[in-house]
Amino acid sequence: MTRTHGLRTRRRGAGVPVALLLPAALGLLFLVLPLVGLLARTPWATLPQRLAAPGVLTALRLSLLTATLATLLCLVLGVPLAWLLARVEFPGRRLVRALVTVPLVLPPVVGGVALLLVFGRRGLLGGWLDATFGITLPFTTAGVVLAEAFVAMPFLVIAVEGALRGADGRYEEAAATLGAGRWTTFTHVTLPLVAPGLAAGAVLCWARALGEFGATITFAGNYPGRTQTMPLAVYLALETDVQAAVVLSLVLLTVSVAILAGLRDRWITSP
Repeated sequence: MTRTHGLRTRRRGAGVPVALLLPAALGLLFLVLPLVGLLARTPWATLPQRLAAPGVLTALRLSLLTATLATLLCLVLGVPLAWLLARVEFPGRRLVRALVTVPLVLPPVVGGVALLLVFGRRGLLGGWLDATFGITLPFTTAGVVLAEAFVAMPFLVIAVEGALRGADGRYEEAAATLGAGRWTTFTHVTLPLVAPGLAAGAVLCWARALGEFGATITFAGNYPGRTQTMPLAVYLALETDVQAAVVLSLVLLTVSVAILAGLRDRWITSP
């Protein structure tokens, strides 16, 4: 078995054109060099003190809180939407799927403007929420959660829909034959079947929410302790203290690498 695998590996690596190796190496260098530059410019000697600074800890706590709340909101709304797209035939399903993926290609700043036009005090729903319930979303922590959920939900929906399409439907049919209702089948059979895809989608959703910048600064502003998340703190630090910006960027890089390492078996490696 080992010998066969070795022969197969050698065959895959044999005959690689040099004309492809050079641009491939340049592409890898292009992606890695900025990260090396970040690590090289990190003030390691003063790193503990800078990480313990009140502004850094406040921004980090707010980022973790809002990203987690945004992910929970995406789970509540996104999982049923993914199930609907994967299991129900209805007119316009392709259009709905396209609309779900729009935030992936929409510039985040445009997403923030769109959120303002809907949930702002003079927006389509914001005026009614303010007049009826006294709820104001723009430039609040809740606004940060809303902006992050808007840009991150497609990652969850796409991952869960793919997992649902790949799941074996015979288990659900067997549960229905045994008398299980639709909700029982969904909670006790469907969700366990797609649990790996659901977990991966949730982690990717959380990571995207953690790194959100454009929609957040447009819809929620940049107020320390209330709406200033880590990406916004990096943007502000670049204008006054470059080393502080580097430290904040290093924190976000560490989180990103940890997430990719945790998902490597499902999303990166291939047979």
